[in-house]
Amino acid sequence: MDIKEINEKIQQESAFVDLLTMELGKVIIGQKYMTERLLIGLLGNGHILLEGVPGLAKTLAIKSLASSIQAKFSRIQFTPDLLPADLIGTMIYSQKQEEFRVRKGPIFANFILADEINRAPAKVQSALLEAMQERQVTIGDSTFSLEEPFLVLATQNPIEQEGTYPLPEAQVDRFMLKVVIGYPSKEEEKNIIRQNIGLDFPKVSPIISPQQIIKARSMVREVYMDEKIEKYIVDIVFASRMPQDYNLGRLKQLISYGGSPRASINLALAAKAFAFIKRRGYVIPEDVRAICHDVMRHRVGLTYEAEAENVTSEHIINEILNTVEVP
Repeated sequence: MDIKEINEKIQQESAFVDLLTMELGKVIIGQKYMTERLLIGLLGNGHILLEGVPGLAKTLAIKSLASSIQAKFSRIQFTPDLLPADLIGTMIYSQKQEEFRVRKGPIFANFILADEINRAPAKVQSALLEAMQERQVTIGDSTFSLEEPFLVLATQNPIEQEGTYPLPEAQVDRFMLKVVIGYPSKEEEKNIIRQNIGLDFPKVSPIISPQQIIKARSMVREVYMDEKIEKYIVDIVFASRMPQDYNLGRLKQLISYGGSPRASINLALAAKAFAFIKRRGYVIPEDVRAICHDVMRHRVGLTYEAEAENVTSEHIINEILNTVEVP
């Protein structure tokens, strides 16, 4: 297929994106950035880590997205006393049948909201790893496949440190995007107040089916990506690993580790999903730049020197984007 054909096909297939955004906009005022990133994760078949202070509609956004897709939704509140069995399920002895039977946990749904994921200890977080990567769960000696679409949306609160556990690097790397959410504007906040003190809170109607999402995912992979864009993605990721090769020697002391090959894969997939949302059949460098922070911010490790100098991963990604040659 030539680019023109792909472009026309994508324009037809992506028509539901506007409907979905409008439907979510009924309930979520402002937060266009967050809504767009949720759609990228959904279409790119990747999990999302949302970070923001309490009250920014993180949970509401995820619940609304599940409602608009007629999908099964599970909310798991992570606490320090949560056990892996509370998440994936366990074997229960049935006296009637005189045998052990599998009782499935809340992970068996299409959308999993892992609320305040950093409150649970490593044992529980490791129970999520298999589900996130292999899309399957092992209980006892049986392995169960999870339904598609399967999406883990985890939230973490950046301000409370008491009773929280930092997420292991291996788990953080499994998230396609880490989205940092800011406060709404004054005008948006006025509308939020009106909506919440009114008589009836708007409800989200189902717009599309899970089957349509699966079809859209395969369309996202058909979006054309030129070899120059592929090289650009590889250069960005390699600049985070070996900054000295890109005239960024000053960053060498600040980066303890750079992006893994998962960073390159997710950067390419997210750029294709972003192009799809913008109803284009081809990827341009601006797509890569638009989602680069979300894909890379949790994959760049900082040294003690960086923390001492108050340098964040955002600063490092900005430096890389400003230096690496754009095709």
